[in-house]
Amino acid sequence: MRAPYTDRGYACSPIVSGADSPATDRPTKAVIDLHALTHNYAEVTRRISGRKVLAVVKAQAYGHGAIPVARHLAGLGAHMFGVALVEEGRCLRDAGITAPILVMGPVFPEQAEVMVTSDLTALVYTLPVAKALSDAAGNAGRTVPVHVKIDTGMGRIGLTPEAAAEFVPAISTLPGLFVEGLMTHFSDADLRDKKFAALQMDRFESLMGSLDAKGITIPLRHAANSAAVLEYDRALLTMVRPGLMLYGYDPLENRGAANVRPVLSLVTRIASLKKVPAGVPISYGRTFVTERESLIATIPIGYADGYSRGLSNRGEAIVREKRVPVAGRVCMDMTMLDVTGIPGVAAGDEVMLIGSSGNERITADDIAAKTGTIAYEVLCGISGRVPRIVKQVQG
Repeated sequence: MRAPYTDRGYACSPIVSGADSPATDRPTKAVIDLHALTHNYAEVTRRISGRKVLAVVKAQAYGHGAIPVARHLAGLGAHMFGVALVEEGRCLRDAGITAPILVMGPVFPEQAEVMVTSDLTALVYTLPVAKALSDAAGNAGRTVPVHVKIDTGMGRIGLTPEAAAEFVPAISTLPGLFVEGLMTHFSDADLRDKKFAALQMDRFESLMGSLDAKGITIPLRHAANSAAVLEYDRALLTMVRPGLMLYGYDPLENRGAANVRPVLSLVTRIASLKKVPAGVPISYGRTFVTERESLIATIPIGYADGYSRGLSNRGEAIVREKRVPVAGRVCMDMTMLDVTGIPGVAAGDEVMLIGSSGNERITADDIAAKTGTIAYEVLCGISGRVPRIVKQVQG
C-alpha cells in the first residue's frame, strides 16, 4: 500500500510583507517592483499575437515570492501558472489564486488525490500516474485536465514523440481525464544557433500532426520558454511559458532583444564602520589584509541569505551611488565592504547589492558572472529569511 501523500513542513512563501509590516524591521530585504513586472508581462504579450500565457512561478517565482507575483500576473491576464511541485500549487490555491495551475515537475500516483482536490493540472507521461488521476477524478465525480510531456531532446522527464503517439490515444479513453495540453521543453533555445531547437520542433510538430490525423484535438500546445518568446517565433504555438524574462532578465546568448526591467532589488544597510590601519586582516582565513588605513563597513547579509560565498574578495556593492568591493570572505550572516573612498559614509547608509543607485547598477547577471553560475540561480538562491517587500502599483 502506498503511503498517503503529505506536504507537511513545506514553506509556502518566503517572508512577504508590506511597508508597515514588522518583518520590514530587518534592514536586509528584497524589494519587488510590480511596475517592472507589469512592463515585462506587456513585453511578452506584445510578442505573441494573442496567444495564451502560462506564467512560470515555480521556485517562489524565481525568488521573488510566488503569491504576490501570481496575484499581480492574474490581474494582468495570465491564463495559467506553472509550478514544479504539488506543494507550490497548493500554496497558490490557499492564497486564493483561481487560475489554472500546471505542475510541471514529476507527479507520483500517491499525489493524484490531492492534485484533484486542489484543482491542479498534472503533467503526465506514465500510465500509472494517468490511471491514478483517472481514479481520483472518478472518486470526486469530476473530469480533470492533464498535459502530456514530450521529450524531444532535453533528456529529462517525458515520452519520446514515438511513444507519445500511442500514449495519448490510450489515456484519452480513461474516464475522468481530458488531454488539454501537449508540452515540450527546449534544451538550448537561448543559443544563437537554433539547429537543435529546430530539430526538437520537427519532432514535436510531427507528433502533433500524427495526433491531428487520428482526430485527437489538443487545444494547448506549448514549447516556448523566455528564449523562444524572444527569438523563435516557430515555437509560439497556442501558449507560451515565459519565466526569466518576466523577472527582468534576458536569457539569450546574444543579449539585447529583451526590453525588460529587473523586478527584484536586494538591499541592506551598514551596521558598523571601523577604521583600521594598514596590515589588518579582515574576515575568515585572513584572505584580505588592508594595504592602507581603511574604513571597513559590516553589512548584515551573508551566504545564509543567499549572498554567495563565491563573492568573497570579488563582489561589489553600491554605497552612496559608488561601487565598493567586498573585503574578505563572505560570512554566514555578515559581509564586509571596503568603503574607504566613500565621502561621508555613515552607519545606517543603504547598501545596494542587486539594483540601481545613481548611475551605478548591479544585476543578477553581474553576480552570476563573478560566481560562475546563471542569473536564475542567483535569484532563486535568495533565502526565505530575506523579507520580500512588494512595491504596489498605484492607481
